[in-house]
Amino acid sequence: YPYEITINPKMSFGTGHHETTYQILSILMDMDCKNKRVMDAGCGTGVLAIMAHLKKAKLVEAFDVDDWCIDNSQENFDLNGCSNCHVQQGTLGQLHFSQPFDIVIANINKNVLLDEIKLYANSLNVGGKLVLSGFYEADIDDLIQKANNYGLTYLSQTTRNNWAAVVLEK
Repeated sequence: YPYEITINPKMSFGTGHHETTYQILSILMDMDCKNKRVMDAGCGTGVLAIMAHLKKAKLVEAFDVDDWCIDNSQENFDLNGCSNCHVQQGTLGQLHFSQPFDIVIANINKNVLLDEIKLYANSLNVGGKLVLSGFYEADIDDLIQKANNYGLTYLSQTTRNNWAAVVLEK
């Protein structure tokens, strides 16, 4: 395997085995992250942030609302030597980042994604990629329609056992 990630999941979501996490990891494997600024919204264990690190991202900002996810992500960042990964507690609406991102990853549920898609779009550089998962195949059109309202263009999608992932571009 070209990449090895050590995860101690404890109480957090994201070992890489669930269909949504698996799909985003697969998308990141094919995505150019080198020297990019990456955001991992709803980071859970930090597994997606770690993959961005392994793919040579310049900086990875991760956050989650659950305090145990913050501790767990930091532990997993340390286990994987992710000195360029930072984790905070809160929602995107509560946090402030000094610069926009080249890639935003959000593996959350459909309702949260729909509520926050405007914030994700506003956090992206022009030409930046938004990778979404955490929803079912039947929900793809709802997310794409909402994304179009904020200047995001559909690029691709994947599905696995009725779960979906979508890649959009600003």
